[in-house]
Amino acid sequence: MKAKLLKYVFFFFGMTTIILLNSCTYDNIEDLYPQPPTCDTLNVTFAQDVLTVIDANCTVCHSGSAPSGNLSLTNYADIVVAAQNGSLIGVINHRSGWSPMPKNGAKLDECTIKKIEAWVAAGTPNN
Repeated sequence: MKAKLLKYVFFFFGMTTIILLNSCTYDNIEDLYPQPPTCDTLNVTFAQDVLTVIDANCTVCHSGSAPSGNLSLTNYADIVVAAQNGSLIGVINHRSGWSPMPKNGAKLDECTIKKIEAWVAAGTPNN
């Protein structure tokens, strides 16, 4: 009887030790709580950041011989006009008084909007 009890005690302590050792990990806080990627608004260029977004989201409707809203966004000059009159920022931010764009689509992500705003704030350079 004593041997059987001793066997159970050793089994209990053995299992407890295994469980405790398996629960000890060295988790890296960066792995547990990853930070969202930073949004670089310092190195914004027209060609890489603005035109690619407009080509992907706007030119489907705002190009050709009869662009939607009579607004073509196919080249730098057209895009600058929309940027300088405030309509570009108004529509992508879904501000009151502006038709939210992309039409019937989701609002652009915050980083993309910040990059376009930074480009406009920098004076709409053709870079």
